[in-house]
Amino acid sequence: MEIADKKRLLQEMLFARRYEERCYEAYVERKIGGFLHLYPGQEACAHGVLEAARPGFDYVITGYRDHIHAIKCGASVKSVMAELFAKETGCSKGRGGSMHIFDVAKRFMGGYALVGGPFPLAAGIAKGVKMQGGQEICICFLGDAANNQGTFHESLNMAKVWGLPVLYVCENNLYGIGTRIDRSTAVVEQHKRVSGYNIPSNMVDGQDIEVVYEAAQTAVEHVRAGKGPYFLELMTYRYRGHSMSDSNAYREKEEEKKWSERDPIIILRDRLLASGDLTMDAYKAMDDEIIEQIEVDIIQYAEESPEPSVDELEHYVLADNDPYVWPKKKMARVKGREYGNG
Repeated sequence: MEIADKKRLLQEMLFARRYEERCYEAYVERKIGGFLHLYPGQEACAHGVLEAARPGFDYVITGYRDHIHAIKCGASVKSVMAELFAKETGCSKGRGGSMHIFDVAKRFMGGYALVGGPFPLAAGIAKGVKMQGGQEICICFLGDAANNQGTFHESLNMAKVWGLPVLYVCENNLYGIGTRIDRSTAVVEQHKRVSGYNIPSNMVDGQDIEVVYEAAQTAVEHVRAGKGPYFLELMTYRYRGHSMSDSNAYREKEEEKKWSERDPIIILRDRLLASGDLTMDAYKAMDDEIIEQIEVDIIQYAEESPEPSVDELEHYVLADNDPYVWPKKKMARVKGREYGNG
């Protein structure tokens, strides 16, 4: 990885941290409602993996901790924030909120509130790519606790049997809401679970973006070469609670301190400082610029954007002008009875 790339990724991860911290503040200020799952501590995962892929070309799908994945795929930082503020200018027109960020133009196929929901969808996207002979791959981010869902096993089995171009990335932050992984899962090391489906896998440090990037390169190359699915486990840690309602009281302070010393942003920053490729003054200036951009540009945009009109309350509930939704006047006769295809 070139020095210029490392400095850019440091800026991207720092932006992600400040962006999420500002989301936290906006939630406390009651400008953001509903559920909110933040990403601080896990920045090297999304940035490292997607740096090795082709964001905007490859398909990406994830769970509900999804803001940063969408932004790394190219989604507008303003539209994501506006979505959190439930505004019409949001990427889902203010109807989805934090857990349903979506940008089909950037091939970010959504964050999903249902645990385990993205697994079969990722397999379906990959199946479509293979049928059309495309060079894209589908990258499915998932949390460790989601792997206990039946969709995990069904989807990985089909992905292997059909040789689908899908990369499953497990961001293992050790907890499913407030339950530590060793209390809910018989096999703690998640990459070992896919051996039953004969899927190649790897487990690496998810706090070091250079390590993540190198492992992701191998994984992406495997999938894009038509060799079938791959499973990558990244050992990471979320610095905040599961969601805004989580007091975080179940985690020991010693554990939190240990992981705070392995902050992905600080690891990369200190490496660049040690090599002489970055100064602390330059880092602080970068931080100040990011904070100002978020406050003056992004937050202001979200606050000033219009709210959805009450007149459109039922809009987007059903498909409009969808070629797959037949008009009700078109009927199919089956055994003398009429069935509407609307």
